Amino acid sequence: MSVIRLIGVPLDLGAGRRGTDMGPSALRLAGLTERLQELGHTVKDKGDIVTKNPEVIRVGDEKLKYLNEVTRAVTALADDVEKCLADNHIPLVLGGDHSIAIGTLAGVSGHFRKTNQKIGVIWIDAHGDMNTPDTSPSGNIHGMPLAVSLGHGHPKLTGVGGEFVKVNPENTVLVGIRTLDDGEIDNIRRMGVTVFTMRDIDEQGMSRIIRQAIDIAARDTAGIHVSFDADSMDPSIAPGVGTPVPGGLTYRETHLAMESLCDSKKVISAEIVETNPILDIKNTTAHVGVEMMASLFGKRIM
Repeated sequence: MSVIRLIGVPLDLGAGRRGTDMGPSALRLAGLTERLQELGHTVKDKGDIVTKNPEVIRVGDEKLKYLNEVTRAVTALADDVEKCLADNHIPLVLGGDHSIAIGTLAGVSGHFRKTNQKIGVIWIDAHGDMNTPDTSPSGNIHGMPLAVSLGHGHPKLTGVGGEFVKVNPENTVLVGIRTLDDGEIDNIRRMGVTVFTMRDIDEQGMSRIIRQAIDIAARDTAGIHVSFDADSMDPSIAPGVGTPVPGGLTYRETHLAMESLCDSKKVISAEIVETNPILDIKNTTAHVGVEMMASLFGKRIM
């Protein structure tokens, strides 16, 4: 079994609504550590990266809200993730809004870059997170992390962890997409990442889709980073998210994706983001998120 290191990032500065800063606590309260330990893993909790509240800092550029503080937080996260991997532990990052993925991917990519290896990414989300400052309608950085990790965005963000592209488009897959901004569609086509929308899942089934995603992300890479946004799931099972979109993944579809990723033995790191307890019902979304992370790390029906 593995040593899994939990790293909390109580950040909501990248989002348009308050509350995801309480996500790490909600996931811990929902029994994440205990569930992983029951599966035989050793769990080490690094605690939380220190972040600031929006009440005490300036928004700054409306096209890149809270840029300086988001950059500081994700830079600290990148360092922690890289150290975690150097210790042969698996980083499981607890968000926080999805802007934290900038730091997670910088740390994972930076570690494997030392041995000239690439990483693959499977991004499970309702949204593309492929905006740049020029295309973002809101200026919220949680809509930009995948574009940033592909090398497109503000230099402060693309430079986190070093001046290099963190992931390559040919090993990047989005799964569960059901809403995109016009600028994101252009960026996706131009950058060349693979996208499996909810229509693809409806028509082909999650089993086939996730197998294709794994093949693409694992091809000639050291392994796969799984970026799991709680809003990928349908709001009926995950109501506690800031940007819910109807028509999402079912409970079983999500479990199957996680089980298949575990079976692949290619997962090298993961994060769970956008859990918002303020908008949740009796911590339902956090509990569902814990179950999904348990499946990702080995839970089976029998």
